[in-house]
Amino acid sequence: MAPPVVLLHAFPLSAAMWAAQRGALAGSHAVFTPDQRGFGRRPLGEEPPSLERAADDVAELLDAEGLDQVVLGGLSMGGYVAMAFLRRFPDRVAALVLADTKASADAEPARENRERIARTVLAERSPRVLLEEVLPALVGETTARSRPHVLAAVRAEVEAARPDAVAWAQRAMAARPDSFDILRATAVPALVLIGEEDRLTTVDDGRAMADALPHGRLLTIARAGHLTAMEDPAEFTAILRGFLAEL
Repeated sequence: MAPPVVLLHAFPLSAAMWAAQRGALAGSHAVFTPDQRGFGRRPLGEEPPSLERAADDVAELLDAEGLDQVVLGGLSMGGYVAMAFLRRFPDRVAALVLADTKASADAEPARENRERIARTVLAERSPRVLLEEVLPALVGETTARSRPHVLAAVRAEVEAARPDAVAWAQRAMAARPDSFDILRATAVPALVLIGEEDRLTTVDDGRAMADALPHGRLLTIARAGHLTAMEDPAEFTAILRGFLAEL
């Protein structure tokens, strides 16, 4: 039986970003694409910012669906949550997909910038700072130049992000630990995917993760930036389908 797949979305988007993958894989796999807390249709709740809390949300989803093990995938922030889940529940991960993310912790300037963005969105109750500073880095040059429908979809997702959720996620990501230790201890099949035009998580970041994973493999997607699953959904899905077929 084909293993179920859980895909975790990027910041500051929702599970809607996985529409192409969910549709393409539905005939062969059970695919779950949950909204992370505060995004999409999911309420934020009262818990303090924590990727560990986000990982527990994934465990609760698996429990509710009666799933012992899944192929766990995450893009950007979703990758951070996937690594937090791997640290807490390693026996529940049958295979791992890390896309456009990194295993290193934030340096101090990056943590300070996340806190600045968190404070700004809470003060302004507006997506202005996200649209001006975050949105331009979410897609690659090719998408910005020649895929206006993708850029429009990403912009709509960013505009829909709720300020409290944005601040919660930024503070949770700022506090995350270095995860290379957990990658080195992960013996399951693992795929690392990076867009060649990604300015937020580089090919070197991807190579470092693939090298740390005992059974890791790095693949890149040309003419795509940080949101590879949206910028080139056909290529992303083909690579993911091939990885799943090998399991």
